[in-house]
Amino acid sequence: MDFLAKTVDVVVVGAGHAGCEAALAAARMGMEVALITMNLNSIAAMNCNPNIGGTGKGHLVREIDALGGEIGRNIDKTFIQSRMLNRSKGPAVHSLRAQADKWNYHCAMKMTLEDEKNIHLIQDEAASFYFIDDELSGIVCKTGAIYKAKKTVLATGTYLRGRVFMGEVNFSSGPDGMQPANLLTSSIEGIGIETMRMKTGTPARVHRDSIDFSGMEIQKGDDEIHPFSFSNFDKDYSDKEQIDCYLTYTTPECHEIIRENIGRSAMAMGDIEGKGPRYCPSIEDKVTRFADRDRHQVFLEPEGLLTKEIYVQGVSSSLPVEVQMALYKKIDGLEHCEFMRPAYAIEYDAIDATRLDRSLEVMGVHNLFMAGQINGSSGYEEAAAQGLVAGINAALSIQGRDPLILRRDQAYIGVLIDDLVTKGTREPYRMMTARAEYRLTLRQDNADLRLTEIGRSIGLVGDEQYEGFLARRDAIENERKRLASIQINPTEENIQKLEELGSATLKNATPLLNLMQRPELTYDKLAIFDENRPALPRHVIEEVETEIRYKGYIEKQMAQIQKFRKMENKLLSKDLDYTAIKGLRNEAKEKLSAIRPESVGQAGRISGVSPADINVLLIYLEQKNREATNELGDA
Repeated sequence: MDFLAKTVDVVVVGAGHAGCEAALAAARMGMEVALITMNLNSIAAMNCNPNIGGTGKGHLVREIDALGGEIGRNIDKTFIQSRMLNRSKGPAVHSLRAQADKWNYHCAMKMTLEDEKNIHLIQDEAASFYFIDDELSGIVCKTGAIYKAKKTVLATGTYLRGRVFMGEVNFSSGPDGMQPANLLTSSIEGIGIETMRMKTGTPARVHRDSIDFSGMEIQKGDDEIHPFSFSNFDKDYSDKEQIDCYLTYTTPECHEIIRENIGRSAMAMGDIEGKGPRYCPSIEDKVTRFADRDRHQVFLEPEGLLTKEIYVQGVSSSLPVEVQMALYKKIDGLEHCEFMRPAYAIEYDAIDATRLDRSLEVMGVHNLFMAGQINGSSGYEEAAAQGLVAGINAALSIQGRDPLILRRDQAYIGVLIDDLVTKGTREPYRMMTARAEYRLTLRQDNADLRLTEIGRSIGLVGDEQYEGFLARRDAIENERKRLASIQINPTEENIQKLEELGSATLKNATPLLNLMQRPELTYDKLAIFDENRPALPRHVIEEVETEIRYKGYIEKQMAQIQKFRKMENKLLSKDLDYTAIKGLRNEAKEKLSAIRPESVGQAGRISGVSPADINVLLIYLEQKNREATNELGDA
């Protein structure tokens, strides 16, 4: 028999990376939150890869941190190796990536949730929605407990009707041996939201002592550690012990075993309905798609300090376990490997994210927000970003304030959410730097400068974080001004110094700041012209140097952003009847009516809406503006 267990402001279903951020954001904004998870041991679980960050994803983590989120702080507490990727390339694609101690990561996040006085942690299964007078008002759990709430956030991950596949063997299961959530999907579909099946997978874990590392390439962490959280930028990590990862390769023999058994993979047999992630394919998919390659990279990554499980990145599979064992033993160095956990594919329910506003609230279903893999995304970082926004907007809605909508020119989070709700996806969406049109201005190093003021204005960034931000921002600005004030005169001594640095001569007095724009001259090299240089943290110097050296490119991108914003500022009413607008093609009318874009800019990004359709919309808006102006004049 159902009973009212608790009345709260926000109920969050699921305590993965999305659910944790949603619950913490709402709680820190003053909301009382019930966080429901099927198993307290699965909080912030790393059911797939044991790392945070990477190309594009590291940007998301820094942005979450700048807004007041938790994922960056948590990985800084629990990482066992840290590397900055793409350092040989430009700053727009530098991406931090850290190996995590999976169990410590879970424990640290669980403790953070437990320490938050506004969060009630509950182990139970969400079974259905709770309605009062036909309005969604919370969750009914499997035990009969009702959690009445003003707002509900679904962050169900890969649990909804989860099913695991290993060749001919398949069974109902959540990730990593957890129980699936089999009850809630019918309620989601019952309020008019269609679901679809999506698929992801993970490789086997093998025992460390069964691996021969002698012929492998060692992958060490960076000597200089860059933390994720801006609040840790001045922390000394020099004594931090890091654990090595290793690089090896598949072999032709390995590929031959896959080809011989490809018909036994769950995908080949047609047992899996959902489409897997394009940018994280299974080993059988890679061997099939790239038949000309005789080897593929395999990274061996420790899962923690207190376990000998090794994650075999690059060899996820839905082949039978006996085939997995055979092919893994044909990988260089894994000839005698012992399986601890087999690889598997998992299929689960997700929704079409075009049913959501950019606030992540479901259109037409007041009080319901969705975040993470239920929206068709993949990855811990993408989930955490959506969870943060959903939690923030649930709280803002209760407070009677406008939602937080991050634009594509403001944040990777804005790109992620805009892509999902505007274009939708039929395969797990992964964030990459290539998806961001304005990536030179959306660097991971300046996420705090872009977003901390926003986090402060909504009440999520606390005093300590904000004071640290102001100090860093002021230090960057003061150093830039100082460099601009120092004039380097074309004396014989200065010209000789420039020649020794391989730089062109000076004809006129030039600010030191301008000299830094020369490709061959760095901040450190120019110290010979700057005797009174103050001692500054390395992160301040790097930010100053990036802004100066890429000034011309950044200015060009800012001009592009101004054009983008003009279209974003041409707003479209949610009640606009597109079927009545003459000149729109039928496909455009159908897509615009379904997605309900908030602006002409967003409308232009909808698949099936052509430039000609956008021109029709612009003419329509201009006509409406003229009619409104004439009516005011007549009045």
